Amino acid sequence: MNTLTLDALIEFLNESNGYDDPIEAGPEVIDSPFDALGCDSLTLLNAISKIERTYQTELPESVTSDAKTPRELIDLVNARLS
Repeated sequence: MNTLTLDALIEFLNESNGYDDPIEAGPEVIDSPFDALGCDSLTLLNAISKIERTYQTELPESVTSDAKTPRELIDLVNARLS
């Protein structure tokens, strides 16, 4: 079964950001708020769209307000995939 990993999420976010000020993987990233990582709402929406296409799943519209950190988004996505 496919699961969303932190590395994959960082790649989606960096792609969606156009690699402007890319997010570097590190232990502090997983619990950092998206805005502290430099992700605006458009970057997050684009990343979520990429996740939906890649993992062939549909996420609830509330995902952008429900998931404030990478850990929360990963948990939400992986719960949908299980």
